[in-house]
Amino acid sequence: MFRYGKLARQAVSAISYLAEQYQPDAPAISSSEVGRVRKIPVALAAKLLSQAAAAGLVRGIMGPGGGYCLAKPPGEIRLMEIVALFERPQESLCPISQDWCGKGDPCPLHKGFEKLKENSRAFLENTTLAVFLKKGRRAARK
Repeated sequence: MFRYGKLARQAVSAISYLAEQYQPDAPAISSSEVGRVRKIPVALAAKLLSQAAAAGLVRGIMGPGGGYCLAKPPGEIRLMEIVALFERPQESLCPISQDWCGKGDPCPLHKGFEKLKENSRAFLENTTLAVFLKKGRRAARK
């Protein structure tokens, strides 16, 4: 299973709010609005969005009326791109001991956990922010 922590979850939450509001000519959304709506501390929302901007996922706009918007349409941003910014991949998912798998024969659960990990990774790779678009806009953008 591909697990990710609280920071990555909060980043997906923050950036998905931008996807929900997405329209190509929509005004930028402040990090304080994102934090308030998603119940993330404003300073953390600003940090997450700033890192996402540095990675080219969102665009930061300075000055009055500034804020953030997606750098590309929601259908072109995969969840994995967001999660990968804020998480380190785990080497071993062995539920018995980190010293078991990889040091000889794998544990009896190894193949099952590897399959879970691959399925989770595939989900994050194949799911885009388009899932967060409102239904009417989602149908219009396909």
